Amino acid sequence: MSAADERVRLLTRQQCHLCAGARQVVQSVCGELSVSWVEVDIDTDPELQQQFGELVPVVQVDGVQVGYWRIDADRLRAAVAGAPRRRSLRRLLRGR
Repeated sequence: MSAADERVRLLTRQQCHLCAGARQVVQSVCGELSVSWVEVDIDTDPELQQQFGELVPVVQVDGVQVGYWRIDADRLRAAVAGAPRRRSLRRLLRGR
C-alpha cells in the first residue's frame, strides 16, 4: 500500500518538538479505529516542504487537513469517522 492509499497522513520533519506527540495521538486514534496511516517527512519532498514549512506536524484525513501543531484526538477521531465538526454543526442549527 502506498502513502496515497492511507486514510490518515501525518506530515512531520526531523527535529520537530511537536511531532512525537502528534505521532502518539495518530497512532492511538488510528489503532483504536483500525484505520491505516502513514508518516511523511516533508523534507524529503520539496513541494511539501514549501507548502507546509514550519506548520508541522500536520494531519490529513482523506487528503483534507484536520489539524496542525498540537493534534487533538477527538477532532481526529471525528474526522476519521466522518462526523461534522462542531462549528459546522452549530452553523447548521442556527440556520434552522
